Amino acid sequence: MTEIFGSPPFTASKHVGNVGGLETAIRQRRRQRARRDRIAAFVYPIGMLVVLVIIWEAAARLFSLPPYLLPAPSAIVWSMAANSAVLIRESAATTMEIVLGFVLSVAVGVPLALAIYLWTPFARAIYPILVSSQAVPKVAVAPLFLVWFGFGLLPKVLIAFLIAFFPVVINTVMGLAALEQEKIYLARSMGLGPVATFFKIQLPNALPSIFAGFKISITFAVVGAVVGEFVGGQGGLGYLLLIANGNMDTALLFAGIVALTGLGIVFFALIGLIERLVLPPHAVERTSLARETM
Repeated sequence: MTEIFGSPPFTASKHVGNVGGLETAIRQRRRQRARRDRIAAFVYPIGMLVVLVIIWEAAARLFSLPPYLLPAPSAIVWSMAANSAVLIRESAATTMEIVLGFVLSVAVGVPLALAIYLWTPFARAIYPILVSSQAVPKVAVAPLFLVWFGFGLLPKVLIAFLIAFFPVVINTVMGLAALEQEKIYLARSMGLGPVATFFKIQLPNALPSIFAGFKISITFAVVGAVVGEFVGGQGGLGYLLLIANGNMDTALLFAGIVALTGLGIVFFALIGLIERLVLPPHAVERTSLARETM
């Protein structure tokens, strides 16, 4: 008893201060880890690319590879500099096709996904058609578009749309269907109507999946635009690749590929930036926690 009564009194403020300091340390550690992850996301791929380019350059010089077979990176850079005006002009035409195809895929894919999610008979009717349509080679369909719509901008945009809209539909449906039904019941019990429940709970919960579909779609739109230019283009980077291949100008061919790759990376990064601006804070925290667990 004397030991109990003689023990020092419990100081709540001291323990609260320790807990607060621990939380601050955890948040600081998470920020440091996120900063290191962001730096590593740039350093590792750039470092690997530099190593591969050095090996490529050394192999081209050591084995005296013919330029028409595999040009050295230095020759590709020289070709990009010499044909910079052509690359910029053709990149502008391809960019227009990519953007229009992606916008059309979003404008059609998101409402279609909502109809599939909300209306079961429509989903049963249209979903098998959507899946089977992806088995049709778009290169085989592209000549029909040229016959129907001519050699202008429209057939290339439609081909980009056909390739890009499927990920938007699938990811939007999956994001909407991933919400637990109990949360919807809870929202209804709190007096929220169907429209308020959709915009306040279902849509924010589905946004990460929707933006994942957008990221896939924008890269597919690049492929679709090039396919359209391959089949019946009179301009664009795909048409430039055909001309370079016909002239055995492999350096210019690789320069066009580098330009296409750059366009894809830029568009992918833009979608990621918009995602960070649009996603609600709890979704951003959930994404960062998922990265930490990985």
